Amino acid sequence: MQTTDLAERIQPAVPPSNPPPLDQLHRPLHDLRVSVTDRCNFRCTYCMPKEVFGRDYDFLPRAEILSFEEIARLARCFVALGVEKVRLTGGEPLLRKNLDRLIAQLAALDGLRDITLTTNGSVLAPLAASLRAAGLRRITVSLDALDDATFRAMNDVDFPVSRVLDGIDAALAAGFAPIKINAVIRRGVNEHAIGELAERFAGPEFVVRFIEYMDVGNTNGWRLDDVVPAAEIAERLEGGSGGAPLHRADEAAGRRFHPLAPNYRGEVARRFRTASGGEIGIISSVTQPFCRDCTRARITADGHLYTCLFGTHGHDLRGLLRSGASDEALTQFLATVWRARDDRYSELRTAATPREPKVEMSAIGG
Repeated sequence: MQTTDLAERIQPAVPPSNPPPLDQLHRPLHDLRVSVTDRCNFRCTYCMPKEVFGRDYDFLPRAEILSFEEIARLARCFVALGVEKVRLTGGEPLLRKNLDRLIAQLAALDGLRDITLTTNGSVLAPLAASLRAAGLRRITVSLDALDDATFRAMNDVDFPVSRVLDGIDAALAAGFAPIKINAVIRRGVNEHAIGELAERFAGPEFVVRFIEYMDVGNTNGWRLDDVVPAAEIAERLEGGSGGAPLHRADEAAGRRFHPLAPNYRGEVARRFRTASGGEIGIISSVTQPFCRDCTRARITADGHLYTCLFGTHGHDLRGLLRSGASDEALTQFLATVWRARDDRYSELRTAATPREPKVEMSAIGG
């Protein structure tokens, strides 16, 4: 994985800037996503296709993966620069043993307001209570269909949807609510799941997110023709009536969905309240890019910092950590990287850009 030489030029020891740094497009740093493993027990076709990530695939050795203590230390430095939310991802993060230890370390950080986790739900049921007790505040479950045949085909390891639903039930019992349900919608594969998921998770205990199929990495065979646009997802949610799309929902007209304001700058979903008190969102990175409000940084399992989901190179944080850099030097490095950031891949996407070499979804965690 290519890295920059910024680490070689950083001098140790100035305290972080106050106010927190802004990038080249005046975007603050608010969210940190940390991949705790590059391994997953699913082979979803839009993320880790089996023909690439097969039995002989060379996953990272344990020594190259950041330790819990290294992750917590980096999180502390990010919090000093304005980060308020950390999301743990993978691969499948619940395959990392003793993850509740890391959550407890993060929960002890002053200034960190939200700790959340994205999982495929396959092993959530026996772990939900311990994750909650350790300090995890929210859970997102990736669930692309409710009918078993479609779900098994999409995860490509013949895993039954019932076990993911068991995990969701266990998370509710442990006190996680609302639980976010993420569904990637792909043309010709699971458009039919849109209405089913919206109905099944319509209550206030859930937030459903429908996500346009994105060209993350280079192994998933992405084509624009496979994208179900946000406007079409909205029309399907409205029952295919041919009326105004969801993002123009009008309460006075008696529609079933009513728009909600973003919770904070950088929230990627367009949000709507359902008649039953639940929430639905649509994430439209392809057809309606939101780069100008992106406030996210991402760290891969082997400690490379990316400032864009579609990044082509990372900055080596593991090298800094293991070479004895002080917290002040780490924080200055992170601030320097963020100030130089000018990413807006989705705004610049063309027919050619999806072929550019990019970090894989399994490494960066979505």
